[in-house]
Amino acid sequence: MSAKDRFLHNQQGFTYLVVLLAVMIIGIMLGAVGTSWKMAMQREREEELLFRGMQIQDAIGRWQQPQGNVQQHVATPLNDLKDLLRDPRTPATVRYLRKLYRDPITNQDWTLIRDPARGIVGVASSSTERVIKKDNFPDQLQDLVNKERYDQWQFVYKPPQKTVRAAKVP
Repeated sequence: MSAKDRFLHNQQGFTYLVVLLAVMIIGIMLGAVGTSWKMAMQREREEELLFRGMQIQDAIGRWQQPQGNVQQHVATPLNDLKDLLRDPRTPATVRYLRKLYRDPITNQDWTLIRDPARGIVGVASSSTERVIKKDNFPDQLQDLVNKERYDQWQFVYKPPQKTVRAAKVP
């Protein structure tokens, strides 16, 4: 074997190692990009969960406490979220939600939170994934601070507390 042949033979092994190293580096970089992409998508779904949950929470509040020019009716429990799309208690078309949202984390129906007297009072995700956001929530969602999983994020309508004024004593 000549010196030239040995040199070429040695170079082929070196080229193979360089290609393996390049493939390994590309794999690590793609893994990092995939992880950050997954995190970005989870943050986006989390924001959508907050939006949809607040929309349903507000709609339940309007169902239970009609205001403004909405025709007054007898207070009845909310038994189905579909009733928020068109209130069956009134002859006029009254909508509390534009559409019935699904849970954006699981893309399934919400877990319903019920009260025996008021019917459905809120919704929650059924996902047990860990949350990213743990603070800096809007005022009406302060109950979500430091929750660990999405199924602990409950969007519940709480009726306003009636203040009782003390009577003046003469």
